[in-house]
Amino acid sequence: MEPISRRQALAGVASGIVAVTPQAAFSYQANSAVSFGIIGTGGRGVYVGTHMAHVPGVRLAAICDIYPDRIDNAKTQIPAAKDARVYKNYHDLLAQTDLDAVLITTPVYLHPEHFEAAVHAGKHIYCEKPAGADVAGVKRLLKASAKASPSKTIQFGFQQRFSPEYLTAMELAKSGKVGPIKMMMSYWVLGGTPPKPFKPNLPAEDEKIRMWGSWMERSGGFIVEQDCHGVDMLNWFAGDAHPISARGTGGLRYPLAYGDQDSDHHDITYYYPDGVEGWLISIKHTAGFRDVKEQFFGSAGMLETARTYYKWHGPVANSPYKNADDLTDSSLIERRNSKREITIDAVEAFFASIRDVKPYNMAPIAANATFTALLGRTAYQQKREVSWEELLKSA
Repeated sequence: MEPISRRQALAGVASGIVAVTPQAAFSYQANSAVSFGIIGTGGRGVYVGTHMAHVPGVRLAAICDIYPDRIDNAKTQIPAAKDARVYKNYHDLLAQTDLDAVLITTPVYLHPEHFEAAVHAGKHIYCEKPAGADVAGVKRLLKASAKASPSKTIQFGFQQRFSPEYLTAMELAKSGKVGPIKMMMSYWVLGGTPPKPFKPNLPAEDEKIRMWGSWMERSGGFIVEQDCHGVDMLNWFAGDAHPISARGTGGLRYPLAYGDQDSDHHDITYYYPDGVEGWLISIKHTAGFRDVKEQFFGSAGMLETARTYYKWHGPVANSPYKNADDLTDSSLIERRNSKREITIDAVEAFFASIRDVKPYNMAPIAANATFTALLGRTAYQQKREVSWEELLKSA
């Protein structure tokens, strides 16, 4: 298969994306820079903001964080941030009329609030995943997205949808070459050794802000904050559907070192329309072992995707195996490695859509991925099958 181009990525990022004609949207001059600001200059803000600052024709104009050390770190780490205006209040940053776009990389529980304000300010938005830490937050974000101008690009940090390798795998799935996909699996298996108990040297009022990832109400838990990437791929390869219901198990293998996370492993089965099943297998504390990928099984082949490659497998015409105990796989048809970190593909697509006046709104996709993660979390917490409708009625 030929690699998918960035322009094809923009056209095929997802179904249901809103587009408007150039006459209905703001048109950028060929020689003008698209300016952006960052709300939240922690680790993710610096990482994604750095990739954004490297995009040709893009200018970092403002940064915002409530902590001076985070501002100082951004000034040091992000190209051109030393000349960016600095704000402690995100409303002040969003009020700047010369900012075309905003990157939201704040703690998960704040995504709905900050997203809502960015919509009200009329900005193009790149918001880190997930869409919220709970059902009520995701609903708030969805409600805000419905009020966004159709001339604005709204994108979330689900990078796989912009990767040429993932897009090639999706093209194969849609072509019918692997047959109808009935079984899907997402693996998020990674981590070091179990951490030892510790107490952050932070004021009480700052602890759950700066250490938000350790607290369920702030992060949604590992399944929401991390595994939403994998469940988004399950939804995408199921035809951008969402599950009807889910069953799951999960819990703690090791005592908590800090915070209140309720699972360091979980195994979720999602039931989609038309008899399609998606499995999420997630394990923390694996002593350094990593297995982060997805597999999609059809009647005529199998696709495997990861952030660094994709593989296409198919039937073996003449069995080359020595005996029944030979489990060597000989079904590989094609493999292609990614040429670069896929976050670069995502941020380039974001700014290209602004420059090319081809906006889209990923909020419904991001909301479904987050709801799907929350559905799995509820299933393992309650140790029973939980329906999509029940989840949405919970808040």
